[in-house]
Amino acid sequence: MHNLLEFLAKYNHWFVFVILEVVSFVLLFQYNSYQGSVWFSSANAVTGKLYEWDSNVETFFSLTKVNQELTQRNAYLEQQVQQLSEKLTDATKDSTFAQRSQMSLLQSYHLIPAKVVANSIDKPGNLMTIDKGRADGVRKDMGVVCGTGVVGIVYLVAEHYSVLIPVLNIKSNISCTIKNRGYFGYLRWKGGPSEYAYMEDVPRHAHFKLGDYVVTSGYSAVFPPGVLVGKVLHVFNSADGLSYRVQLKLSTDFAKLRDVCVIDDAPMRERLELMRAAQDSIKPD
Repeated sequence: MHNLLEFLAKYNHWFVFVILEVVSFVLLFQYNSYQGSVWFSSANAVTGKLYEWDSNVETFFSLTKVNQELTQRNAYLEQQVQQLSEKLTDATKDSTFAQRSQMSLLQSYHLIPAKVVANSIDKPGNLMTIDKGRADGVRKDMGVVCGTGVVGIVYLVAEHYSVLIPVLNIKSNISCTIKNRGYFGYLRWKGGPSEYAYMEDVPRHAHFKLGDYVVTSGYSAVFPPGVLVGKVLHVFNSADGLSYRVQLKLSTDFAKLRDVCVIDDAPMRERLELMRAAQDSIKPD
């Protein structure tokens, strides 16, 4: 206390000066219209700039959430565009019932947005890690998509993280079909550039053309039908000559992939469990 009083006594003239300055500024701006208007304008400009900075900072830190919401919405829109496009193409045919059925099925999907935290694209056994796990509702064998198409399948699940087998893995095997053609095959990656993969086991009698789109078939009990995979670039004969091997340009850019969605769908999960039960029941003793 003694030191405080000594300090105030030593610098009392500075405190008096500051107080007088404050009083003089108050009197100046309060009782002089011109100076008051200048102060008001300057104060508003400074306050506005501070609010602008605060808004920019808040917007920056909310970008992650915005990106997740956009990715989830893009996945929904991708499906809806797919269905509406097919409905428009077949407008003169009686296929509206099937279209309505698929649209009603889409409404039951629950997408869990996630962010890619680790990814590789140059190895035969590429894996991908996302920042959502068991605590977020992610389970093994769930399909994963992004706003532009198929990504992969959940392989291992921890409490807050999951590991995926992406399309760019030689063990990946996803059932797909050539859009509007009705021919099925299996999506496989044999290594090489990350933007290309192959649709194997396409029947020799299949009729399609370069540029046709390939989508998921819905037969795998992991992905719903109609999720975009890529488009046809080239057609080759299989090694045994009994089928076609179709090279695809993948719709998903795995080198830039950041935001994805895990498909959590009860009917698909029930189908998968039923298929597993059936496989177990026919295993030899």
